[in-house]
Amino acid sequence: MVTTTLIDTFLDTKEKKIAYFQNLVLVAIADRYIDEAESDFLLTIGEQLNLSEEDTLPITDNLASLSFVIPEDGMQKMLELQTLVMMVLQDGEVEEREYNLCLEYTHQIGYSKETLDRLISKLANEQG
Repeated sequence: MVTTTLIDTFLDTKEKKIAYFQNLVLVAIADRYIDEAESDFLLTIGEQLNLSEEDTLPITDNLASLSFVIPEDGMQKMLELQTLVMMVLQDGEVEEREYNLCLEYTHQIGYSKETLDRLISKLANEQG
């Protein structure tokens, strides 16, 4: 799970926390269904970020027009990618739409498909 220290270090403003959460939501809804594990994961992350319903309402109200918010810091980019992959793995399977969104994010932060595939494999093995 994402540690509070990492959150405090990289997500040091409300805007960064909301952007991070928005990226997670985008991956969670990629397959047009949020199961209980994904919902619980989102709630846990939202609580760790100290986000209120008021903070997250604009995300849920504008889902159709949202896109990834790419962080500037390299470590934050990798932290986010790892968390996005953790979200994808919540229901035990990697849906094609979820994978493609993660791949889009991976490319936007300057990493390759191979990096994403290695991360998915590593985290899936850790969960299994």
